Amino acid sequence: MRYLMIGLIVLLTGCVSVPEGIDPVKNFQSERYLGTWYEIARLDHSFERGMQQVTADYSLREDGGIKVINRGFKETEQQWAEAEGKAYFVEDKQTGYLKVSFFGPFYGAYIVFDLGDDYEHALVTSHNRSYLWLLSRTPTLQHDHQQRLLQRITELGFATDQLIFVDQSMHRN
Repeated sequence: MRYLMIGLIVLLTGCVSVPEGIDPVKNFQSERYLGTWYEIARLDHSFERGMQQVTADYSLREDGGIKVINRGFKETEQQWAEAEGKAYFVEDKQTGYLKVSFFGPFYGAYIVFDLGDDYEHALVTSHNRSYLWLLSRTPTLQHDHQQRLLQRITELGFATDQLIFVDQSMHRN
């Protein structure tokens, strides 16, 4: 029974750790992070596979956490999909290190490790480097800005050759 409990604890907490060499943003201001973000690029994972025009909307929850609404267009089904989650700070509210859940009691790490001075972009990972999101306040990033961010994530050991660049053409003016 003891080993079962230890295994359960490892399972439930292992997905909220910070990968080695990744430092969550300090002086994080959640009120500035709230609102809509456009997904510019991501590493593939099952819960967004085949989606384009992906956005994430963040708002405050009454319990002090952050409400998360992820929305994207599933091209194969030709329909929109939406998932609602909740996020809570792991350390303190000034550190971009949260745990997020879309599935009941199971949480995954949400680590903001690069954030523009004006909160115009964010680089986000999870408990390992197989998760990565490049987010922007606008549907596109200027080419030079995007290249600098891609260089940074390459230097940090992410598989940038496997990035999926998200079609945001519906959101462009």
